[in-house]
Amino acid sequence: MDMKSVASLGGFLRRASWMGVGLGVASLSACYVVPLQQPSAPAAPATYVAPAVPVTFAARLYPANEAAAVYGMVHAVVTNDLNGRGTFNTTISGESFSGEATRTVGSSREGVANGAGNRGSYINCRYQMNSATLGTGQCRHSNGALFTMHVGG
Repeated sequence: MDMKSVASLGGFLRRASWMGVGLGVASLSACYVVPLQQPSAPAAPATYVAPAVPVTFAARLYPANEAAAVYGMVHAVVTNDLNGRGTFNTTISGESFSGEATRTVGSSREGVANGAGNRGSYINCRYQMNSATLGTGQCRHSNGALFTMHVGG
């Protein structure tokens, strides 16, 4: 092979290698990446459920007989845990009463509230809720005093 042929062959090889590079780049530009894992579906939005917060009602006990008249109007507090139960607290003539308020089985409106005093007395009440926040009832102290109870308002 003469020099001219060698030079010509060298030029051909350089052009061929650049063409190969060009073809390689061109062929890669048509490729795309396929993910191995399909994307998961978006999670459903979380639903927030607030815990039931107890509701507190003021109650007033009005004297209904002479034994209760000496006490006058008495304030009480009923806290409903929204599960058919709650607490009952009052103070009569310096004696603190605490106990439980419970709805009557099968009724969403009627219930009883009982409290034991720190000096040995007790009080029993029966009530009926006229709405979600208002009710009336009767309470009997262990000494015979009777009260009319108004809940809420």
